[in-house]
Amino acid sequence: MSLKNQLVLITGASSGIGAACAQHFAEQGARLILVARSLDKLNAIADKLNTQHNTDCHVLQLDVSDAAAVEEALTNLPADYQAIDILINNAGLAQGLDKVYEADINDWDTMIDVNIKGLLYVTRIVSAGMMERNTGHIINVGSISAHQVYAGGGVYCATKFAVKALTRGIKMDVHGTPIRVSQVDPGMANTNYAVTRFKGDQETADAIYAGMTPLTGDDVAETVVFCASRPAHVNISEIQVLPVDQTAQHMVHKV
Repeated sequence: MSLKNQLVLITGASSGIGAACAQHFAEQGARLILVARSLDKLNAIADKLNTQHNTDCHVLQLDVSDAAAVEEALTNLPADYQAIDILINNAGLAQGLDKVYEADINDWDTMIDVNIKGLLYVTRIVSAGMMERNTGHIINVGSISAHQVYAGGGVYCATKFAVKALTRGIKMDVHGTPIRVSQVDPGMANTNYAVTRFKGDQETADAIYAGMTPLTGDDVAETVVFCASRPAHVNISEIQVLPVDQTAQHMVHKV
């Protein structure tokens, strides 16, 4: 299935997996709506893709956890950017590695608001348009944490278990239509994920990946593009992509 001129909305597009998705969809000739909180980073990415691939990019500064802002922004897109073909729900984050009885409630709220509510707020608006046009593809970026819980990550894992449930539920909601719904679950990927989790502590973040070869944002983005480019009758329901050095959430080979 050709992605040329397909309109792709990517949340969390200013860095990491989201920025890599923007690059790989641009290489396929897609048109892009890039969504994130950092307008400067979005503009830089859009300028780069326009220079490299003459990519048609619309940037949207938006906090996906703000329901009113999401509805306002997505229902008032310019006419040329309203018929979204592919939605990449990539925005998400982890905060802390604390036990439940020691954790900061604000960290919980942030993860739940972005990872679950943000996905729902965006999907609600975009999927309504897909239903009207009877076409579209929703791809949720989950995590291996949607399958295996680890110590200190209970709440983060719960949000990713929720993403798995929502992905399956959304597919049931659009049952009988050509709309596809997929989930891509990465293992350890060396993006800005760990730095965010440890609130800017680069040394602690780097230690997570020391002695092993993690995934890159490009590895995950290529998998997302694979899902999107299957023939129209093929729906990749869920796919896990892990580094060779990681066999399970808690099994990582380091040298």
